[in-house]
Amino acid sequence: MTIGIIGAGSWGTALGLLLHQNGHSVILWGHDSAQLGAMATRRENTRHLPGVQLPDSWRFEPDLIQAAANSEGLILAIPSRAFRETASRLHSFQGIIVSVTKGIEYSTGLTMSGVLETTIPGALPVALSGPSLAQEVAKGVPTAVVAASRTEADAKRVQTWFHRPTFRVYTTTDIIGVELGGALKNVIAIAAGVCDGLEFGDNAKAALITRGKAEMRRLGMACGARGETFSGLSGLGDLTVTCFSKLSRNRNFGERIGRGEKPGACLASTITVVEGYPTVRSAHHLASRLGVQAPITAEVYAMLYEGKNPRQAVADLLSRDIKAED
Repeated sequence: MTIGIIGAGSWGTALGLLLHQNGHSVILWGHDSAQLGAMATRRENTRHLPGVQLPDSWRFEPDLIQAAANSEGLILAIPSRAFRETASRLHSFQGIIVSVTKGIEYSTGLTMSGVLETTIPGALPVALSGPSLAQEVAKGVPTAVVAASRTEADAKRVQTWFHRPTFRVYTTTDIIGVELGGALKNVIAIAAGVCDGLEFGDNAKAALITRGKAEMRRLGMACGARGETFSGLSGLGDLTVTCFSKLSRNRNFGERIGRGEKPGACLASTITVVEGYPTVRSAHHLASRLGVQAPITAEVYAMLYEGKNPRQAVADLLSRDIKAED
């Protein structure tokens, strides 16, 4: 097949390598035509995946509509803030569109598959998520993820696109659970980074991850997800790697916040997207609207959007009323 990748960041590039290894033709589109041209010339994504050689057969297409027109399937690997606008430009596409974007739209509370359904009538949305750091995937480090769709057949088709000896793909029909797991874990990862910045120990981080998973599950089930999904690859798996890895941009961002840096300065000094930053605003809004208790999300929101002191946020979390474990 010819598969178009919409987004020339680290994750889109890494997924393109997997598709190429499985015999598919790849068309890569990026919003920065200069960067795209440099990638075509050097056969390397020097900005996001330096040192990784890109195949000579790849086609680099600066025209979004042309990239989609020449593709049988699409991978959307773009920031959540640009997702609706980009999807709207692809409104005439028909076929499988795989979202690997981890976010929640603030105004609607929709995950990215929901945005696809409202903007592209002919789309067959599939979400691909799990503990999958792009740098490791590009180097062939063993990885496992999950492909999710409302129909099992579409999830299985995407499974065959990507499945390799070093990249194991499972399937599920709980697409909302998979997407919310992928989005909400970034919020908890920021909190984990704050713990690192405050120089708390492993006990604190283990407790945070455990209670964070429970919080993700509560909010996810209120949105119609299955509870067991949050114990799987897109839940516990992705949560673990994002909270512990030094390669995690959300954890790194949280660590800087914990050390006293301001969110705006942190965001301005990085070329990578910190999806947890907009997601915590959306998740906080969604939890409030649904009446779901999400204390970790609330404290991360207060730190990032209301200027709350990180130590005070931790103190307020610990001083909550005692309760039974859920």
